[in-house]
Amino acid sequence: MKRYLVGAFLVLLGMSGLCFAEEVERAQGVVMLHGLARSSECFKTMERALNKAGYKTLRIDYPSTTSPVEVLCRDHVAPKVKAFAKEVKGPLAYVTHSMGGIILRFLAKEGMIEKPFRAVMLGPPNQGSEVVDKLGDLWLFEAIHGPAGHQMGTSKGALPNILGPVNFDVGVIAGTRTINLILSSLIPGPDDGKVSVERTRLQGMVDFRAISATHPFIMKSQDAVELTLTFLEQGHF
Repeated sequence: MKRYLVGAFLVLLGMSGLCFAEEVERAQGVVMLHGLARSSECFKTMERALNKAGYKTLRIDYPSTTSPVEVLCRDHVAPKVKAFAKEVKGPLAYVTHSMGGIILRFLAKEGMIEKPFRAVMLGPPNQGSEVVDKLGDLWLFEAIHGPAGHQMGTSKGALPNILGPVNFDVGVIAGTRTINLILSSLIPGPDDGKVSVERTRLQGMVDFRAISATHPFIMKSQDAVELTLTFLEQGHF
């Protein structure tokens, strides 16, 4: 009888452990980080899909044009992520647009947040943008985009290129359509009007897709929404 009870207990313990492993295979919350000169409003379509899929969500607003990335992360983004993490009490995934991807990379590299469970980056300048190289020194560019915009160039010393590879699962989605032919003329190869497809790629990323979408509206694309949900659930597109 004792042997039977011990065996049953071990089986139940094993099943319990299996259930726990399955539970932590899914993020409990998703943080959305908008890009330069944008707001969290751009993620409303994405948020509805995430909520419908059962995720708690946080759309973070931060004053992207007022300070360099380091200050934006320290003073505006990291505190909100930490507060959300305490509320959710589980692993967090991320969905970012444009410079939001660089914000996430900086947060993770500097240990300002817990290691992300998974992340999807939409149109990220992971290797910088030629638009910044060509226009970054103009007064108007600085006035519109601020210090953080100036950090998004393609040089070896530019912030996107000194952050290094990621140590968490990232899927990158690039856009291939543009509504800004002037800016696209400054970018070699296929682009979304702000970033070339090639420069969205990131060392250490798990998966990559290029879709027919423009930089400003890629987060509203149904293809991007569906791919994002798939990656967050399965770890690949």
